[in-house]
Amino acid sequence: MRLNDEEQALLGGAAGEAVRRAIEHQIAVGDFFGAADFVPVTQAHVMADTESLGEAGVAWLEQFSAGPHAPPQVRVPTITDPRGTDFARAGELGQAEWMLALERRAIAAFRRLGVTMTDTCIHYQTIAAPTRGEHVAFGDTGVVSFSNSVCGARSNFEGGPSAIAAALTGRTPRYGFHLDAQRQATLRLRTDWTPATLDDWGALGALVGRHAGHYWQVPVLEGLERPPSSDELKHFAAAMASFGSTALFHLVGVTPEAGRLADVGGDRLPLAARFGLDEVQALRRSWAGDGGVDVVVFSAPQLSLFELRTLAGLCEGRRFVRPLLAVTSPQVKPESDRLGFTAAIEGAGGSVLSGMCFYQSYAREIALARGWRRLVTNSAKLVNILGGYGYAPVLRSMAACVEAAETGVVA
Repeated sequence: MRLNDEEQALLGGAAGEAVRRAIEHQIAVGDFFGAADFVPVTQAHVMADTESLGEAGVAWLEQFSAGPHAPPQVRVPTITDPRGTDFARAGELGQAEWMLALERRAIAAFRRLGVTMTDTCIHYQTIAAPTRGEHVAFGDTGVVSFSNSVCGARSNFEGGPSAIAAALTGRTPRYGFHLDAQRQATLRLRTDWTPATLDDWGALGALVGRHAGHYWQVPVLEGLERPPSSDELKHFAAAMASFGSTALFHLVGVTPEAGRLADVGGDRLPLAARFGLDEVQALRRSWAGDGGVDVVVFSAPQLSLFELRTLAGLCEGRRFVRPLLAVTSPQVKPESDRLGFTAAIEGAGGSVLSGMCFYQSYAREIALARGWRRLVTNSAKLVNILGGYGYAPVLRSMAACVEAAETGVVA
């Protein structure tokens, strides 16, 4: 990789050992992916839930943030993905004290680095959405997919150490979706049906992602009859990233780089597949369940204020016989409290949790502690992941999920 004078100085240790190690790591990544040089970034977003990190990962983070004298400090605004718990609700989730202790250690290490503990996967809705052409270093797959596709920003999936390195150096290797050529469509798809509910949008995203199948594929989708809302795009992007590792997609006439099919080179591609209601229903049947319900979960991605408003309305006049968990961000939770949405949900017997994500919070251990197996959700991403954690998940609309919490049976 070509290094400018500043980067050569960082590699020589001018900003300390931690930053030297950070840019050394980035050079190795850049060499692997054939990057010619670095590109400056304006924001970083770190995924580092302690379930993934484990004891060894947290110890590494502690050592990295210690520094021989003063801890190194991030150069660009740097935020965090959801944590592994809502400390106020840990007992309700059946989480063990060692899990909470590991979280506290990770949080302390991040704070020493100057990281802002936002604990959210929806910062593009709540904090600072990146702008078209803005180069960033984001980790969460749903965040990257939304930011690249809907916002028109530029990021690859940055692993935890790479996101921390970008935060400390203010740059990232210039490869992949930072390049114009990589952002052209490689797969042309069409839908004959426009989803109506969030779970429908997630299911369509799952189909597109599954067909795309790998990170470097860039699908372009035609045929939508209306522009999706922010929450609909959120579920669509998160599911696509979960099912296909998709980091960038285009919706003709909707996303900023695809005003026309030809803008992303889609007119030169053959039509690879068509999707409709039949395919979505077939996808749903693959998670049929047995009709029983142990827990209802709204998570992955965290809920927006509008989603909580809708959920609160559905909860009015109900009393749940099964636990219902609604997971949101620390930025949204106070507004939900202020506007009475939290009280409406919890008055029906639900729980509103903040700053975590269900599948990043020791979901397997929670299942064992609480005896939960049959889980109902409106998140296609969550359904895709939780089968590997011992759950039998079912995908339904938000309204059907609320009904299931009230009756104990999923229709």
